[in-house]
Amino acid sequence: MDKQQDIRPGYYRHYKGGLYRVLGCARHTESLEHVVVYRALYGEGGLWVRPYSMFDETVIVDSHQQPRFEYLGETLPEEA
Repeated sequence: MDKQQDIRPGYYRHYKGGLYRVLGCARHTESLEHVVVYRALYGEGGLWVRPYSMFDETVIVDSHQQPRFEYLGETLPEEA
């Protein structure tokens, strides 16, 4: 599967609790590296880009492995 299809647009929760809206995927102009384009849903709502490999990786928190970003859905859940 093409990496750009792996990450669905929609709402995600970062493992530290922040909420984000993924707008889509893109490629770096020089390296052609796949990146994820997303906007923070807190503070000034900054627009961010993160390498696909980092966005999709898992992290260890309190001895438990979990995704760096958890997909919440196409719409923001009320409990989020």
